[in-house]
Amino acid sequence: MGELRKELQVAALCDGTSIDHIPSEVVFKVVSLLGLEKLNNRITIGNNLESKKMGAKGIIKISDKFFEEDVVNKIALIAPNVVLNIIKNYEVVEKKQVILPQTIKGIVKCNNPKCITNNEPMATQFAVSNKEKLELTCHYCSLRIQKEDIELK
Repeated sequence: MGELRKELQVAALCDGTSIDHIPSEVVFKVVSLLGLEKLNNRITIGNNLESKKMGAKGIIKISDKFFEEDVVNKIALIAPNVVLNIIKNYEVVEKKQVILPQTIKGIVKCNNPKCITNNEPMATQFAVSNKEKLELTCHYCSLRIQKEDIELK
């Protein structure tokens, strides 16, 4: 008897964006970060899929949606090794790695209760002070936040 092969198939996209190699534990944070719950596009979310590289991974496919680079790069904050595939007419026309931006606006909460962003209706703003260790510095109160202490808004 031949080898029995089982494959998990996720629907092919005609046109749109496929976000691959998402760590399983942050798939739904990526959904939230990109505001996908507000879209009317067809969206396929796969989680805890088998991956040779990662053990388990997530994938999100959004039909007929292409994101601006600054929007997608927000993902790097929680999933730095994500691969973005731009698909047109069922073909991958572009593959991109997400890149952590120098400035992060409005998506991370400042951990300083006295920071103006926690007391006034205004967006937070952080500079990435250390890309390797993922350390952020608040623009308003200069508090440094380490990767493990980052809290998304």
